[in-house]
Amino acid sequence: MSSSFSPSWLTSPSCSALDIDSSSPTALLIVQWLRFILLSPCPQRVLLSAVDSIFLLSLLAFAAVKLYSRFTSNTTSNNTITKPLLQEKDSDYKVTFWFKLPLLVTTLLAIAYTVLSILAFTQTSLSSWKLIEALFRLFQAASNIVVAILMAHEKKFKASKHPLSLRIYWIANLMVSCLFATSAIVRLITIDVAKVELCLRVDDVFSLVNLPLSAFLFLVAMKGSTGIQVIRISDVVTTYQSLYSDRTLSPYAYSSFFSKTVWLWMNPLLNKGYQTPLKLEDVPSLPIDFRAEKMSELFHRNWPKPEENSKHPVGLTLFRCFWKHIAFTGFLAIIRLGVMYIGPMLIQSFVDFTSRKDSTPYEGLVLILVLYLAKSTEVLSVHQFNFHSQKLGMLIRSSLITSIYKKGLRLSSSSRQAHGTGQIVNHMSVDAQQLADLMMQFHPIWLMPLQVTTALVLIYSNIGVSAFAALLGSSIVFVFTLFRTKRTNSFQFMIMKSRDLRMKATNELLNNMRVIKFQAWEEYFGNKIGKFREAEHGWIGKFLYYFAVNMGVLSSAPLLVTVLTFGSATLLGVPLNAGTVFTITSVIKILQEPVRTFPQALIVISQAMISLGRLDEFLMSKEMDEGAVERVEGCNGSDTAVEIKDGEFSWDDVDGNAALRVEEMEIKKGDHAAVVGAVGSGKSSLLASVLGEMFKISGKVRVCGSIAYVAQTSWIQNATIQDNILFGLPMNREKYREAIRVCCLEKDLEMMEHGDQTEIGERGINLSGGQKQRVQLARAVYQDSDIYLLDDVFSAVDAQTGSFIFKECIMGALKNKTIILVTHQVDFLHNVDCIMVMREGKIVQSGKYDELLKAGLDFGALVAAHESSMEIAESSDRVGEDSAESPKLARIPSKEKENVGEKQPQEESKSDKASAKLIEDEERETGRVDLKVYKHYFTEAFGWWGVALMLAMSLAWILSFLAGDYWLAIGTAEDSAFPPSTFIIVYACIAGLVCTVVMIRSVLFTYWGLKTSQSFFSGMLESILHAPMSFFDTTPSGRILSRVSTDILWVDISIPMLVNFVMVAYFSVTSILIVTCQNAWETVFLLIPLFWLNNWYRKYYLASSRELTRLDSITKAPVIHHFSETIAGVMTIRGFRKQNAFCQENIDKVNASLRMDFHNNGANEWLGFRLDYMGVIFLCFATIFMIFLPSAIIKPEYVGLSLSYGLALSSLLAFTISMTCSVENKMVSVERIKQFSSLPSEAPWKIADKTPPQNWPSQGIIELTNLQVRYRPNTPLVLKGISLTIEAGEKIGVVGRTGSGKSTLIQVLFRLIEPSAGKITVDGINICTLGLHDVRSRFGIIPQEPVLFQGTVRSNIDPLGLYSEEEIWKSLERCQLKDVVAAKPEKLEAPVVDGGDNWSVGQRQLLCLGRIMLKSSKILFMDEATASVDSQTDAVIQKIIREDFADRTIISIAHRIPTVMDCDRVLVIDAGYAKEYDKPSRLLERHSLFGALVKEYSNRSAELEA
Repeated sequence: MSSSFSPSWLTSPSCSALDIDSSSPTALLIVQWLRFILLSPCPQRVLLSAVDSIFLLSLLAFAAVKLYSRFTSNTTSNNTITKPLLQEKDSDYKVTFWFKLPLLVTTLLAIAYTVLSILAFTQTSLSSWKLIEALFRLFQAASNIVVAILMAHEKKFKASKHPLSLRIYWIANLMVSCLFATSAIVRLITIDVAKVELCLRVDDVFSLVNLPLSAFLFLVAMKGSTGIQVIRISDVVTTYQSLYSDRTLSPYAYSSFFSKTVWLWMNPLLNKGYQTPLKLEDVPSLPIDFRAEKMSELFHRNWPKPEENSKHPVGLTLFRCFWKHIAFTGFLAIIRLGVMYIGPMLIQSFVDFTSRKDSTPYEGLVLILVLYLAKSTEVLSVHQFNFHSQKLGMLIRSSLITSIYKKGLRLSSSSRQAHGTGQIVNHMSVDAQQLADLMMQFHPIWLMPLQVTTALVLIYSNIGVSAFAALLGSSIVFVFTLFRTKRTNSFQFMIMKSRDLRMKATNELLNNMRVIKFQAWEEYFGNKIGKFREAEHGWIGKFLYYFAVNMGVLSSAPLLVTVLTFGSATLLGVPLNAGTVFTITSVIKILQEPVRTFPQALIVISQAMISLGRLDEFLMSKEMDEGAVERVEGCNGSDTAVEIKDGEFSWDDVDGNAALRVEEMEIKKGDHAAVVGAVGSGKSSLLASVLGEMFKISGKVRVCGSIAYVAQTSWIQNATIQDNILFGLPMNREKYREAIRVCCLEKDLEMMEHGDQTEIGERGINLSGGQKQRVQLARAVYQDSDIYLLDDVFSAVDAQTGSFIFKECIMGALKNKTIILVTHQVDFLHNVDCIMVMREGKIVQSGKYDELLKAGLDFGALVAAHESSMEIAESSDRVGEDSAESPKLARIPSKEKENVGEKQPQEESKSDKASAKLIEDEERETGRVDLKVYKHYFTEAFGWWGVALMLAMSLAWILSFLAGDYWLAIGTAEDSAFPPSTFIIVYACIAGLVCTVVMIRSVLFTYWGLKTSQSFFSGMLESILHAPMSFFDTTPSGRILSRVSTDILWVDISIPMLVNFVMVAYFSVTSILIVTCQNAWETVFLLIPLFWLNNWYRKYYLASSRELTRLDSITKAPVIHHFSETIAGVMTIRGFRKQNAFCQENIDKVNASLRMDFHNNGANEWLGFRLDYMGVIFLCFATIFMIFLPSAIIKPEYVGLSLSYGLALSSLLAFTISMTCSVENKMVSVERIKQFSSLPSEAPWKIADKTPPQNWPSQGIIELTNLQVRYRPNTPLVLKGISLTIEAGEKIGVVGRTGSGKSTLIQVLFRLIEPSAGKITVDGINICTLGLHDVRSRFGIIPQEPVLFQGTVRSNIDPLGLYSEEEIWKSLERCQLKDVVAAKPEKLEAPVVDGGDNWSVGQRQLLCLGRIMLKSSKILFMDEATASVDSQTDAVIQKIIREDFADRTIISIAHRIPTVMDCDRVLVIDAGYAKEYDKPSRLLERHSLFGALVKEYSNRSAELEA
C-alpha cells in the first residue's frame, strides 16, 4: 500500500498535524495540509462543530433582536388589541409530505446524536479525543433539536419558505458530511479493520448513513419550500376548476418523489406511444409551473430597473430567474464528481484481492457492494443532472421566446427596420436555443479544477511525483484546446451572421414568390441565397475542421498522457504493477473528460455570449413611445376626437429628421375627414402619427376614444374569414352580418364553398386584392370603435363596389363615427366634413370641398386632373343614354349569372369539401424513419464507398486502442519478460499509430459531413425554386423556413457529429464486451438478456421519441410563422390595441411546442437511466465471477484490464443507445428536407429544342382558344372556356367585379397556373410548349401589389444588372421618380428596406413601372397598376404608357373607368366567362355590363351628394 494513504492521519485522534513535511515543495505542502484539515478525524469534527456554533449563534442573535423590538415597540403592539378575536377565516394551510419528511429526518438525527453524545460522555476515561468526540456530538444534537423546534415554529406561523440561515446551515452541513463519508470510504478500503478504533468504526458507519440524509436536507434547502401550503379560500374553487378542466396535465406535476427520481411518470405516455403512433393530443400539457405564461411573468418581474443601468440585462435577468435551478444542477454535478472516482480507486483493491491467498469472500462482497452503490449513485446523478439541465434550458427558451415576441410588438418603426424579420426570427429560433443548450455545458467550467485536482491526488497516491507528468500532459492538451477554442469563437460569430443574411434573403424570396415568378427572377434570387449559403458553409467548414482536429487531439490525449506518465515513472524507478497501471489509466480517462468538455463548454459559452449580446441589443432596442399619443377614453365632455398641435414626426428615432409637420389639426367627434395629396406627400404618415407609430419630435397628439385602423397594404391572418373579421371579439350574429353586408362581402362568401369558414392562406394569398381590402375593412367595422383611420381603402376595389362601400359603410354604418380617410377618389370628397391636402409632409390646405376649390392651389390641380379623366367616361355615358337602362352588375340575378369570383361557384359539386382545405396540415411521417432516408443521407456524398471507408477507419481506431491496453496488461504481468524501456517504447509507438488514425478519421468524417449537407441544401433550394405557385399558396412560409434554418442546422453540424460518435460507441461497446467475456466467460450468458433488454428498451422508447421529435418540429414552425405574421401586421395589431390577445396566442403556441420538448427530454433520461443501470448490474456480476474464480484461471492483470474497461460500460451503453436514438430523431430533419427536395415541379424553365426566336414576341398577337383554368385538381373551374384574339399593338382593358377572375387570366398567361384545357398562342407559338422563363422573361408586368426587395433603388429597378446608369435615370424620369431619388444623398444607391417600407405604396408602384420601362417588352400586363396613386399621377402614368408603349400590346386590369376608356377594346369577365369583348364605344351603345359600370362610375358623385 502506498505511503500516502498512511493510517497515521486517517486514524489519528490528534488535532496536531503529525506527518506534514514542512520541507516539501509549496504545492505538495498545500495538498498535505488540505488532506489533514479535510480528511483527518479531529479537524473534521472541529469544522462541523464550528458550523453548528455559527448557526446557533445566528439564531440566538436573531431571537435577541426580535425580543428587543417587541419590548421597545409600544404603539404598534396595541393595534392588535383592536382586532376581532375570531378573524374571518380567509386562508387555511395544508401540511404536505415535503414538510413531514424533513421534520422526521431532523428528529431522527437529533435522537441519534443525543444518544451518541450521552454514550461519549459516559465513557470511564475522558481523554482529549473522547472529549472532542463528546462535545462534537453534543453540538450536533443541540443543532438538530433547535432545527426541529424551528420547523415546528414554521408550521405555527404558516411559513411557506425556510429561513435563509437554516438553508445555509443545511448546505454547509452536506459539504462537511461529504468529507466525513469520503474519509469513511477511504478508511474502509485502505486500512485494516483491526487498526481502526471501535468508536471511529461506529462513526464511519454513521457517516455513511448520514450522507443521504444530509443530501436530502440539502435538496430541501435548495427548494426552499417548507411544504406548508397556504390556501386562500377564494382561490380554491378557481384552482380546482382549472385543474379539473386540464385533465391532460403531465403526470410529472403530481408524481411522487420516487416516481420523479426514476422517471416512472413517463410510463403512461411511452406505453401509449408503443401501442400506437402518438398524436398531438396524446402528449400531456406542461406542468403549470413550467408554462410560458409563468416564465414570461417571471422574466418581466426580474428585468433590471432603469436605475440599475445594467449593461447585460438578459444575462442578469436569467440568473435572477433561475439561480435555484442552476444551483441544484450544480449540486447533482458535485455528487457525480464525488462518486465517479470510487471505481478506479477500487481497481487496486480488486487486483490485490485476487492475487492474495488469504482473502475472504466477505471482503470481496464488501468491495462489490461499494462498487454497486458508487456506480448506482453516479448513474442516477448523471441522468438527473441531464434532465434538470434540459428542463432549465427549456424554461430559459420559453421565457426568451415570449419576451422577444412581446418586444416585437413594442418595437419602434426604425428598430423594426434595423433588425428585420429574418434576424428577429433567428433570435427566437437560434439565440434562444443557444442559451438553452448552455445549461448542459455550464457546470463543467467550474467543476474542471475540482475534477483535475481529485484525479491528480489519486495518481499521486499511486506513483508519487510522476503524477506531475500527468498534470503537465493534461495542461498541454488543455492549453492547446483552449487556444483552438478561442479561434472558433470568431467562426461561430461569422456563421450566425451569414445565417442571418441567408434567412433574410430566403424570407424575402418566400414572401414575394409570385412577383419573382412573374419576372422569371428565380435564378437571380437562388444565386443570391446560394452566395449567402456559400459564405455560411465556408465558415461552417472552418469551424468543423478546427473542431475535428480538436477532437482528434482530445481522443488520443489519454493515451499520450499515459505514455508521458508511465515514461516518467519508469525513469524515476517507480514499480508498475497491474493494479497501479489500470487504476492510473482509468483515472486518466476520467481526467480527460473535464479537459475535453471544458473547451466544448467554452464554445457553447462563447456562442451563448454572442447570443446574449444579440438579445441584449434587441431587447434594449427603442420602443414605440406609448406616451407620444395622449389617449382619453371618456373624453371628459370634449367634442374633439383627434387633435395635433405643433407636431413634428419622424420615421427615424435616431436622426430624427422630420418627415411630417402638422401645425394644427382638429377633428370633431362624428366628423368625416379626408386626406388627399400626391404620391409620397405624407398621407399614410399622418395616420401613423395619430396611431403613435411615428417618432414624435415635438408637439401634442390627443386621441379621444378607441381606434380602428385599416392599412393601405392589406394584412390578413392565416385563419378563417370569420376569425379575421371577429379579430378576437365574441360573435354577435347581427353585428357580424351587418359588417359583411356593408363591406360588400355577401356575394364573395356565397361563392366560396365554405363561406366565412374558408381558410385564408398566408398573407391572404387566396383572396384577390379587393377581397383582402374588404375583409380588413369588415374587421374594423365589427370592432365598433370610436375613430376609424382608413388608408386608401378604395384603391383595390372596382368603382361600383367602392360606391356601395362609401354609401353603406362610410356614410351608413359608420355615419356617427369619427373617420379620417386617406383617398385618391375625388368623387367622394363632396360628402366629407373636412378635406386636408398634403404636400411634402405638411397639410397645405384644409377645409370643405367648395372652399378648397375656390382657393385653387394643390386641391384645384387634383380635381382638375380627375375631371379631365372623367370627361371621356361622361361623354361615353351620354352615348349610351338613349339605349335601355344598363343593368347594374351587382343586381344581375344568380340564375342568369353565376356568382362571380376566383373561388368555388355553387354549380360545382361539394363532395370535395374535406379536400378543398387550402393550408393542408403539415405532412409528417409516422413509425420508424425509413431506411431509405438513412441510405439517402449516407450515400449522398460518395455512395457506398464513403460508408465503407468510414467503417474501416472506425475499426482501425478501436483496434489500435485495444492493442495499447493489451500491451499494458502483458507488460505489467508479474512474469513479464520485457524490460521497462521496451515496454514504454512499444506503448509510445502504439500511441503514435492511434493519433494518426484518429486524426485522419476526424478530418475524413468532417469532409464527408460538409459535402452531404451542401448537397442537401442545394437540392432543397432547387426544388423550392422550381415548385409551382400553388405550393406556396398552400404552404406557410414558417414551414419552409423551419426546414432551411433548424433542419439544415442539424444536417450541417449535429448529424455528422452524432454519426461519428455512434460508430465509435458501437465499436467501443463491442470491445468492452469482448475483453470482459474473455476474462470472465460466465458473463457470456448475461450478454443474451443484456442485448435483448437493450434492444427492447430501445424499440419501446423510440416508438414514442421519434413521434415526439416529429411533433416537436411541427409545433415549432407555428411559433415562427405566427411571429412573422405579427411583425407584418404590427401597426394593425397596435392600432386595435390587441397586443395582449396576440401575446396569449404566442404563449399557447410556445406551450404546445415546449410540451413536446419536455416529454422528449423525460423519455431520453427514462431510457438512459435504465440502460446505464443494466450496465451497472452487468459489471457487478462480471466482477463477482472474476474475483471468485481461482487466480490460476484468471490472472490479476486481466482483472485490472477488464475492470478499467467495465467501469466505462455503464455510461457507454446508455451513451450508445441514446446517440443511436438521437441519430434517428435528428434523421427526421433529413426526412423533412427530403420531402421538400422532391416537390412536384412546374414546367422546365428552358426547353433546349423549343427556344422561341430572339425577337419573340415580335408583333404581340395573343389568341385564347377555349381557355379553362382551375387552381388545383380538387377545385372547380375559375375561367370557363374563354376564346378571344388580341391583335398586335392593341390596348385591352379588362374589367369585372372584384374576384371575377381578372387576375387569374394574367396568372395563366404567365403560366403561374397551367390551363386545364384549351390553348394560348402568342405570335403563332403555343406558350405551353415553351420553357417558363422563355415565356415570362419576354412579357412585362406591373403586378397588383407593388413589391420592392431589400437593397438599393438600383438593385430594385435593375436586379439583373442589365442596363446602364443613363438608362436607369431615364426610366426614373419617365415614371416621375427622378426628383425623389436625386434628392437622396445616395442617389441610385439609396437604401430600400425589407418590403420597401421606407417608400410609400405609391412610390413603390412607380418603381415597379420603372422596371418595366427598362425591360421594353412587346407585351405588357398591368394588374391594377395605378390603384395606389392619385388621379393626377394616374393621368401622367397613362400618358407615359400611351407614348412609350404605343406599339406594344397592353392588357390592363383596372377599376378606374377612365383608365380603360381609351383602350382599343374592353374585356368584361364575369364568373369566369368572357361576357363582353368589344370597343368601349360599341359596348356603350347597347345594353351591356360595361355600360352599367361606366354609368355607375360617372354618376356616383351626384348620387352621393343626393
